Amino acid sequence: MDTIFALSTARGRAGVAMIRVSGPGAWSVAREMAGPGLEPRKASLRRLRDSEGRVLDSAVVILYARGASFTGEDVAEFTVHGSPAVVAAVEAAIGRFPELRYAEPGEFTRRALVNGTLDLVQVEALGDLIRADTERQRAQAMALMDGALGRRVADWRDALLRAAALMEAEIDFADEGLGEFADQAVACIDEILPLIQKELSGVPGREKLRTGFQVAIVGRVNAGKSTLLNALAGREAAITSEVAGTTRDVIEVHMDVDGFSVVLLDTAGIRDVDDQVERQGVDLALRRAEEADIRVILLESPGSDRVVPPRAHDIVLLGKGDLVPGAKDAVSGLTGAGVDRLLGLLAERCEAMTASDGLAVNLRQAGALRRAQSALARARLELAGGEHASELVAAEIREALNALDGMMGKVGVEDILGEVFVSFCIGK
Repeated sequence: MDTIFALSTARGRAGVAMIRVSGPGAWSVAREMAGPGLEPRKASLRRLRDSEGRVLDSAVVILYARGASFTGEDVAEFTVHGSPAVVAAVEAAIGRFPELRYAEPGEFTRRALVNGTLDLVQVEALGDLIRADTERQRAQAMALMDGALGRRVADWRDALLRAAALMEAEIDFADEGLGEFADQAVACIDEILPLIQKELSGVPGREKLRTGFQVAIVGRVNAGKSTLLNALAGREAAITSEVAGTTRDVIEVHMDVDGFSVVLLDTAGIRDVDDQVERQGVDLALRRAEEADIRVILLESPGSDRVVPPRAHDIVLLGKGDLVPGAKDAVSGLTGAGVDRLLGLLAERCEAMTASDGLAVNLRQAGALRRAQSALARARLELAGGEHASELVAAEIREALNALDGMMGKVGVEDILGEVFVSFCIGK
């Protein structure tokens, strides 16, 4: 396998920068540039020199042995001063070694997957961790990085391996009447099926926690939508005016609401109009409101009609509460009254939509779980009939095992790896 290298910290001027080298030639590169005497997992302050003996920088050099590194290969890491000139000089010196090449995006992490230091769920979690904008996204990614889902799936797998072995034993000893193999297999399946279902039930909410919630502010014209958006955003994100129909397009503002990633959508006022452009804005507003996870429905006055039928997680408020002193369930973007309460309500709604002790977080993982669930359901149905085909039951259990192995990246995932790694930076 090639030896690869790349800058693993962000490019640009910084106090320090780290350049990683991974592969069979990593240690020889480190010793050529930093001198002899380097020991694994022991930081050493060295002068780095190029092939002509010129000093490039003072650096902290650390070696990691194969099997005990991030990639599972021999690794050398150079922590140098973070000026662009220093980084360029060190990269150029490393690049002159004939057996080295610059890493592709995500290649260090891909090698970690191939070498078994990370499973595919941990790889996805690492990508989520890198992209995390909020505390809750960070915590979710770290739970998966810790291998919690892998341990859970390993327990399921052990139980299903036992069920498969029981059915294969029934095939082998069908004529000898030894044991109640089918009953024991049913017990194993009945133990695992509800656990998979529970894991699946919380995926939509955990996916929203990972990707962010869409919150649409909807109401009739001049209900105070844009003023409220500006108050929530803390800046003039939308144009406000007394002229009805000022907002024509959907304005998006990203926010952190108590650790939840939220995209606020300011939409056009809902009304019947002849103007073609405003009509398009109203249609877009209704469409985005339908797609949103939560709608903040603003009323023009107490008791006025709601422009869209409220759903379970929607919030209905009087939009210009400053004009109706003492009104309940009101908010005013102009004075700020009720804004903190609205943020609290949004956090509560997001919490309710993500409340689950499950771990699977994305559609790929959910798809694998559904395949395992379906296979086990078919096996259980076959066993429920009294007379059953042991070979068919065993095959279905094996199908469930393959689905779980695919989720963890052990089998049949080559076709999706490109999609997983496309968002990784080169140094990771």
